[in-house]
Amino acid sequence: MIWFYLTSGLFVGWSLGANDASNIFGTAVTTKMLKFKFAATLTSIFIIIGAVIGGGGTSQTISELGDVNALAGAFTVSLASGLTVFVFLKNGFPISVSQSIVGSIIGWCIFTATPIDMASLTRIILTWIVNPAISGVFAFFIFKLIRIILNKLNLHLLEIDYYTRFALIVVLIFGSYSLGANNIAKVVGVFVNSNPFKDVNVLNLFTVPALNQLFLLGAFAMAVGIFTYSKRNIETVGGEIFKLNPITALASVLGSSIVLFLFSSTNIEVLLHSAGLPALPLVPVSITQSMVGAIIGISFAKGVKNLNFKILGKVGIGWVITPIASALACFVLLFFVQNVFQAKVFVPINYELSAPVIEELKKSTVYTDSLVKFKDKVFDSQFEFRKSLNEIGIDKEKMLYDIFNIAKIENFLIDSNLAKQKLSSDNFTEDEIADIKRLHGRFFKHKWQIVNELMTSPAWEYIDDTPYNKYFNKSLKTRYEIIFDTFKIKESR
Repeated sequence: MIWFYLTSGLFVGWSLGANDASNIFGTAVTTKMLKFKFAATLTSIFIIIGAVIGGGGTSQTISELGDVNALAGAFTVSLASGLTVFVFLKNGFPISVSQSIVGSIIGWCIFTATPIDMASLTRIILTWIVNPAISGVFAFFIFKLIRIILNKLNLHLLEIDYYTRFALIVVLIFGSYSLGANNIAKVVGVFVNSNPFKDVNVLNLFTVPALNQLFLLGAFAMAVGIFTYSKRNIETVGGEIFKLNPITALASVLGSSIVLFLFSSTNIEVLLHSAGLPALPLVPVSITQSMVGAIIGISFAKGVKNLNFKILGKVGIGWVITPIASALACFVLLFFVQNVFQAKVFVPINYELSAPVIEELKKSTVYTDSLVKFKDKVFDSQFEFRKSLNEIGIDKEKMLYDIFNIAKIENFLIDSNLAKQKLSSDNFTEDEIADIKRLHGRFFKHKWQIVNELMTSPAWEYIDDTPYNKYFNKSLKTRYEIIFDTFKIKESR
């Protein structure tokens, strides 16, 4: 049954390979610089490598947007996204898979009465604007730079052709790696919180983490999509929006690939934060949007000539409609799967407004006196809790999200033996592990209770969220999440 549920994620992977991967090599193929089979093979190999090695950075953002906590729910979310992409793709719209999966997750949140993380959603939506804009700027200057270099070198036409072909291969490898690292979250991100795989120890030599197994499976699905359907889609972005030659193809692919890499590289983020500089958020962005932005940048570099505004308008309409269509499709499919097949599309969560919870809420900006009405009351589901909060006038999504997080009952039991086994020295210092061990035998209902206990030690305190401190705070948040995952009392889903 587990493999059946994963098929919808594989379908999204197939759709992404068929739709988005063509943007990496489509221009090289349409300009006759590379053959389809060669380009598709190289793209598939490095997409898989990028997904397995670098896919962890963006998957967290997708999982934070909506805690899809049941396999049947993750299956339905992915199915709605994949079907939306497929329908648009069949009708010639090179749409954004990012927007499709985000729309599906929003549909799941609405169906389950789960508040949406507006901070994560805002970051993602902003990238839909920033991504093509930055790609356009990069492509603009890359094209200008290439033209300056070619003018200075005064190469023969055959030499230009040779070097351009070689450069396209290098850029294709870089772009494919970046696409795999950035976009694998779209394929399997909704399965992160209900991952059916377990860590596998291979001959006591190394361990293959469960998350990487999930990434590998999704990446293979993308590779299948590349070979089976992407050839039908390379014309729209690769040739119809703006007629590309080999040089402009090189500049556009390189520009968009750099942007994908920046949105998925943990190392770049760490480097910039360590230097006190702002960094781009690690979110899955659309290669289609990035490529369209890059092509527009090239057209500006050439004086806005031959830009096909009719096709561009068609692409834009697809981007606007996609998240709405995907959200609606997901809502309908969730109703169908739950009521016809009697599948559990979400796990009901218990919430409480006990005295300690109310005291914790008083520390935040979300507290209202009206919450006292429900003091010591336990709510059995998201629906019941949301309805009760709405009745006392609490209906803003951000406030609901914050209250839900603090009142959520998750149940943790700290075990020093488990701490010794599971908490790696790669993530924790000896003093930090000692701080955790001193809580041995303690039971906690809520995440914030563990945080409050550990924050009695300065090493566990968050600091001012300046660009310079962002790396420390993000690293600390990651360590807390490892603790929560290690000591949470597991329940069958």
